[in-house]
Amino acid sequence: MTQVARPPGSESGGLAARVSLGRRFVPVSSEFLMIASTALLLTLFGLVMVLSATSATSIGNGESPWSAALRQGIFAVLGVPLMFLVSRLPIAFLKRMAWPALFGAVALQLLVFTPLGVEDGGNRNWIKIAGFTLQPSEFLKLALALWIAYVLLRKHAMLGTWHHVFIPVVPVGALAIGTVLAGHDLGTAMVLVLVLLGCLFFAGVKLRLFIIPVILGVVSVLALALTSGDRMRRILAPCNDMSRYFDDCYQSIHGVWGMASGGIFGLGLGNSQEKYGWLPAAGNDFIFAIVGEELGLIGCIVVLALFTFFTIGAFHVIRKTDDPFIRVAAGGITVWIVGQAVLNIGVVIGIFPVMGVPLPFMSQGGTALLAVLLACGVLLAFARTIPAVEPGTAAQRPATPRGSSAGRGRVTK
Repeated sequence: MTQVARPPGSESGGLAARVSLGRRFVPVSSEFLMIASTALLLTLFGLVMVLSATSATSIGNGESPWSAALRQGIFAVLGVPLMFLVSRLPIAFLKRMAWPALFGAVALQLLVFTPLGVEDGGNRNWIKIAGFTLQPSEFLKLALALWIAYVLLRKHAMLGTWHHVFIPVVPVGALAIGTVLAGHDLGTAMVLVLVLLGCLFFAGVKLRLFIIPVILGVVSVLALALTSGDRMRRILAPCNDMSRYFDDCYQSIHGVWGMASGGIFGLGLGNSQEKYGWLPAAGNDFIFAIVGEELGLIGCIVVLALFTFFTIGAFHVIRKTDDPFIRVAAGGITVWIVGQAVLNIGVVIGIFPVMGVPLPFMSQGGTALLAVLLACGVLLAFARTIPAVEPGTAAQRPATPRGSSAGRGRVTK
């Protein structure tokens, strides 16, 4: 039998090619798929609902019925590729960007106090550039989570003492949150407080040290509420009857009416009655009410299920990682997105007073959508560090060296 000679190095070259292709096509973890798929589905769902909720008012303003949805779609088309681009960033790069991201986000937030700033409903929390209205505080949420995670990573072995927990996290965090409170946006400030507390919790700070920031956060929110007569009036307004229908409870009552009129199956996509000028923030903070009215209880359950799957995927990343930075940053981002969703839905169904907090992925607002998609990109980057197959399975066994006796079948008599 004739044996064909192989060129020198052909075996090692073929092995190198196989290794290269294997690394390129390594399957992603189930956590990656869960977070990415729910983020895409919620974004698509949100675009459909924004179109439905804003088409009537857009026509009434002399615009195309597609105008608001197209503006939202621009940010979605920009945000989704950025999400997957950020997911490819190394964790070391995200750590290095913690301080610059915080400084940049705070500087951007300070622009609301310049001539670029825009005030709406008593809140000065937007800037207008080239015809687009942006909300810088949305990027501050992500930057704060990354920065706290990086600082606590450097202090990981010293979190048993109070001054290492508080300094510089609490003073710098309070300064960043103060730039939002200076614009009288209490709802966004509450979400930022949740991010800070979530990061401290997932850092494993001792309970006795964790309680003090919780108390300080609650006292600060109460103080801000008590010092504003307008906020206290809205918080204490009894919206369980019609006595305050024409003032502080108008929007809350119509939100509940929209949810109630949808029943189990809803009135049908596009058939909402509340969006015809009755519900002022139909496409923004009260978009969940339009979901309930048009798609009924089933539509609401679908939205809640998607947020639940998103939460499960994010918490699996937190549970499986060995990197303290990933655990703390992922915890802060998850608390931000899920906590904000809980606050928004609670407002719509009447549990909480109106606080101007949008529903992540779904509410109209390009900056909020872009910031949430970037945050999902960071979570996906963290999920890439989780192996697709658990260690100890056959797929994780090291390759047997060529020529060794290990792995050769032997028959023992």
